Amino acid sequence: MLQPKRVKYRRPQDGRGNKGNAHRGTQLVFGSFGIKTLEPKWIDSRQIEAARVAVNRYMQREGQVWIRIFPDKPITRKPADVRMGKGKGDPMGWVAPVTPGRILFEVEGVSLDVAKEALRLAAQKLPVKTKFVIRRDYDKNA
Repeated sequence: MLQPKRVKYRRPQDGRGNKGNAHRGTQLVFGSFGIKTLEPKWIDSRQIEAARVAVNRYMQREGQVWIRIFPDKPITRKPADVRMGKGKGDPMGWVAPVTPGRILFEVEGVSLDVAKEALRLAAQKLPVKTKFVIRRDYDKNA
């Protein structure tokens, strides 16, 4: 499961939200195919791992897959049957906040049909609406 090796603070403050469109990570950099988010959401480290496994299984370990997001935001939760107050809850997991336009996964070294189906299976594992994207300079005949 993806999570940071070390963090400065176990329980950070909440921050300002997840509004607006992505500025960074919006272009395909490594592969010829990818999936891009269409809405803002938090993606859990388990969901990222499930999507990665789905892509690798369908591609039968051919080609290469890049994960372009990393869950670096800790989520805290108070136990059930505990009254409010008395401090913040314990960290229970990690999420990657994503905004519309962010590339989540990239794929290279497989045909267009295989990449499209593999990334469709990955998108089913994620809690966010996605869109399949192809690199501009991709040559279908090559």
